[in-house]
Amino acid sequence: MTNAANPIETEMEQDSAVYKTLLESTKAIPWKIDWATMKFAYIGPQIEELLGWTPESWATVDDWVQRMHPEDRDEVFNFCVAQSMAGTDHEADYRALTKDGSYVWIRDVVHVVRKENGEVEALVGFMFDISERKRNEARLVHLQKELEELSFKDGLTGVANRRMFDTIMTREWAHAKRSRKPISLIMLDIDYFKQYNDHYGHLQGDDCLKRVAQVLNSEAVRARDFLARFGGEEFALILPETDEEAAIKVAERCRKLILDQDIPHEKSEAGPQLTASLGVVTAIPADDDDPIAFIEQADKRLYAAKQEGRNRTEHA
Repeated sequence: MTNAANPIETEMEQDSAVYKTLLESTKAIPWKIDWATMKFAYIGPQIEELLGWTPESWATVDDWVQRMHPEDRDEVFNFCVAQSMAGTDHEADYRALTKDGSYVWIRDVVHVVRKENGEVEALVGFMFDISERKRNEARLVHLQKELEELSFKDGLTGVANRRMFDTIMTREWAHAKRSRKPISLIMLDIDYFKQYNDHYGHLQGDDCLKRVAQVLNSEAVRARDFLARFGGEEFALILPETDEEAAIKVAERCRKLILDQDIPHEKSEAGPQLTASLGVVTAIPADDDDPIAFIEQADKRLYAAKQEGRNRTEHA
């Protein structure tokens, strides 16, 4: 004669079956690791759909570690072990290896189960596929970078704008002050550009500015040389660690390169082709020197070049 089933045990078994069904029907992947043996006591069957590895193949923590991207492995493993030993619930993001050799971004949410005496008994948690979130984050970073670049770029010529010039000038001035090395600045203005625009039209005037910017950019050959459209038809070229003699040579090359473009300018009083006037300044900044005064000095020399007949470089 068999004993009737204990109703409490039956109810518990039914509840357990319900909970298991609920767990295994979600996209989150449940798992449990026995702390003493570091073996998986359970991992949801959803793991196979996500990564391709069968639940049976997740035997120990080593399987989890080896199926992690090498760049993430040490940092994530050390973090999770330290948090678990401290009995602290935690989360970790990492790239998990799929059976076909690709990677999926995972967020592991971990709860530390303790014994009555406070020792760690097990780790239980959920794995979430956060690949789409990571892709969105990457797209957002890319868009933010593009917006930042656009905010520092002149929309017409493609070179840096005045805002970026101010930023770089401040940085290079401070560097020159610390290093006690010279910094040079070339200010350049296209001669009679208003007359060029009036005669040839604004569309051709825009094309002219683009060509000049391209020519000047070809002279900013060193990593820290910096060209910006200062405003209108005026450009500025910052030359870090450049003495006056070298800066004058660069300025003269820029002037001649623009002349060599052989861009017709019938309304110029400086000649039949497009020309430019340039002002050059050089300094080794002292503690109380100001970059604004330095820029103003370059602008004054540019003005002097115009007063002296244009198509020339003015320096000390």
